[in-house]
Amino acid sequence: MWRRIFGTKHTRDLLLGGALALTTLGFLLFPRECVAAARTGLELCYNVIVPSLFPFFVLSSLVVDLGFAGYLGRALEGVMRPLFRVGGPCASALALGFVGGYPVGARTAISLYQQGLCTRVEAQRMLAFCNNSGPAFILGVVGAGVFADSQVGLLLYLVHLLASCLVGILFRFYGPRREPASAHSAPTFQVKRFSAAFTQAVTGAMGSALSICAFVIVFTVVLRLLALSGVLPGTALLLSRLLGPLGLDQAWCQKLLTGVVELTSGVTGLTQGGTLAGSVSMAAFMLGWAGVSIHCQVLSFLADSGLSSGTYLVGKLLHGGISAALVWALTRLFPLSAPVGAVLSEQVDDLARLDLPTTLTGSVALCWCVLLIFFFFALFCGRRKKSVL
Repeated sequence: MWRRIFGTKHTRDLLLGGALALTTLGFLLFPRECVAAARTGLELCYNVIVPSLFPFFVLSSLVVDLGFAGYLGRALEGVMRPLFRVGGPCASALALGFVGGYPVGARTAISLYQQGLCTRVEAQRMLAFCNNSGPAFILGVVGAGVFADSQVGLLLYLVHLLASCLVGILFRFYGPRREPASAHSAPTFQVKRFSAAFTQAVTGAMGSALSICAFVIVFTVVLRLLALSGVLPGTALLLSRLLGPLGLDQAWCQKLLTGVVELTSGVTGLTQGGTLAGSVSMAAFMLGWAGVSIHCQVLSFLADSGLSSGTYLVGKLLHGGISAALVWALTRLFPLSAPVGAVLSEQVDDLARLDLPTTLTGSVALCWCVLLIFFFFALFCGRRKKSVL
């Protein structure tokens, strides 16, 4: 019944028009708050988002276009195929996703598919588990910043990696049992000249970074409007009646809803009240789920790729659930006794005030380290191939 009601184009257009009208009304009622939220989002993009992601977007394009992913695939075919039922070149998407953070891994998986280095089914599997948070955000912002405990950050990052791999193993059963022979054969791939690859990588990375910044600003403003209008607290109250048996009251449900929409705002709200074990478990879920804001960023890349968003969204939901369950089990075996530190009471503002040269230098240095690793893998595989011949 619900599908018949909300599945028609007329109903969808009506709901979308109503949402846009209410948003416009919110702009008129709270102009100063909206401008302040947009300014915060812009500062966050300038000081953190662009310098953190732009180098890795360039790197992911170069890794694929210059053939490093193909060489890496020959070396890791024996690992990726049995574990995740994907080709060796997909290892580059997994590695860049673990190091570069959202949404570098997903963008790399889409590029591999578009360049013919993996099949459509393999790309769908990779989308389910290769879009992960980077170590800088979990260890630095969440661990040291929000919880004031580097051990908590390390626990969250290790659980995040383990849960991602478990989701990948689960999705190895996605798709037909017997894939075509072409899915297991070495794909044909034309390596581009460095000048053409570099130019395309830089221009494409800038476009992707600006697209992400647009989503960050929009969701920063929308989240502020939802809080000011009372929609977010009211929804949290209704949700608390359903999740009350799990120990989640209205305040915790509002934190959960905030994290479901926007990751950074949700994680930083965990510094106020509650036990450390419960806060860390909810942070693990938010990091695995990633938030609607990040999902929109990934879906913008999927728009022209021909790939479906189904496996991606299901994979992220599983990632969040498995991460929370693992943290809950580990905290029962090894209790966390340290209190929750409210070091960053306004996380978005503190992130926006980070020093731009420091952020950019760290991102570029890490980017070069990853590029060198890929280069030496390619060099090793190339020499090995020559010795065999």
